[in-house]
Amino acid sequence: MSSKNWLKSVGALCALLLITEVSAQTSSSTYSALGIGEFNYSGLTQNQGMAGSGISYATGWHANNVNPALTTRNTIFNFQAALNYKKINVDNGTETSKVDGGGLSYIALSFPVKSGKFTSGMGLGQITSVNYRLRIESEVTNSDLKANNFLRGDGGISEAYLNFGYLLAKNLSIGFHGSYLFGSTIRSNQLLISDEEGVTIGSPSEYYERLTVSDVGFKTGIHYMVKASDKGNIHFGAIYQKLGNVNGTGFAKLAGIGQASDPESDGDLIANDVKGSIYIPDRFGFGLTYEKMNKFALGLEGQFQDFTQYENFFGEQLDLQASRKVGLGFQIVPDYLNFDNLLLRGTYRFGIEWMQTPYYLNQTNIDDIGFTLGASIPVNQLSLINMAFKAGRRGTLDNGLIKENYVNFTLGFSLNDNSWFYKRVFE
Repeated sequence: MSSKNWLKSVGALCALLLITEVSAQTSSSTYSALGIGEFNYSGLTQNQGMAGSGISYATGWHANNVNPALTTRNTIFNFQAALNYKKINVDNGTETSKVDGGGLSYIALSFPVKSGKFTSGMGLGQITSVNYRLRIESEVTNSDLKANNFLRGDGGISEAYLNFGYLLAKNLSIGFHGSYLFGSTIRSNQLLISDEEGVTIGSPSEYYERLTVSDVGFKTGIHYMVKASDKGNIHFGAIYQKLGNVNGTGFAKLAGIGQASDPESDGDLIANDVKGSIYIPDRFGFGLTYEKMNKFALGLEGQFQDFTQYENFFGEQLDLQASRKVGLGFQIVPDYLNFDNLLLRGTYRFGIEWMQTPYYLNQTNIDDIGFTLGASIPVNQLSLINMAFKAGRRGTLDNGLIKENYVNFTLGFSLNDNSWFYKRVFE
């Protein structure tokens, strides 16, 4: 069996082992109508509360999937999962609407093969998400008729992954993250032509498109720590993610409303489960964090992905631009030795993040800026309840575009156990 097929098989097995069925409604940006959707750059709950930080800094109390090199900090077994909820207020300058949704955010496990030296993990998460509802009204040229387009999209790309971290030398670790990519994205565009009185003219039509992907990708990472003082450390981290040509099958059809998704009905069948691929550009990330052990950490991290290279399933290059993200995050532990007060022993996080999204419309950048809060509260000696909150704004009303104000809340837990890899003394 080839290494590629082996990774696919292992990835599918991970998905089956971790979860049997996921039924979740996600809430993504309206701008996810463009390209492959909205990418997840923010990691797990503890990363989300600290402006998405996780390239240069992590702790052993949580699973680490942003930078696989940091999994070496997991010296005990960890199981982590979370649910998320997102609410968006969409404003086009004349009217507003609210959309919301949520569900399972991720599942992650980490366990030491050789504590402090070699660590492995697996998990299930989402790479991209698509969720939009749009109505576009326009005038039909040289007539008194109006065209109404109702656009809808759902789905995204998920991953089941295995990761490994290895301590290569003192304070220097490397990591590998292998992903099995899967999922479907469904988009439709229903067109209705009406006269001045709103009466429908002719036969309404629908364009329906379904893309299903199944492939593999990988991410590598490196982490290095420098002692700055007795209790102070400086952390450096970097990641590189390669997805490239993601293979899949595509279906597309133009027909009457309600008939376009059926390959056997009347209509214009454009593609009937034909094989192809989408090209997702490489992603790079860098980070720097100063840590005062058991007290606080302050980190600055950035990511870059050049979407001018993106190609959709039909080989078309869309009018996208490079995506850039910068996050400044801070976390503090008031008193890690206070076992009588769980709140003082908890970890609290704050951050601000800015992102130039890949969407570029009407000669305008679509920027995203948000503020984050987070906390991890211990529930016993090892395990934690994790929370993250983000409030932000994406887009603008300038040049006829859409502005979104959103809030996102994630709630999860980390179950930690230090007994799995110790031999029993007494039976």
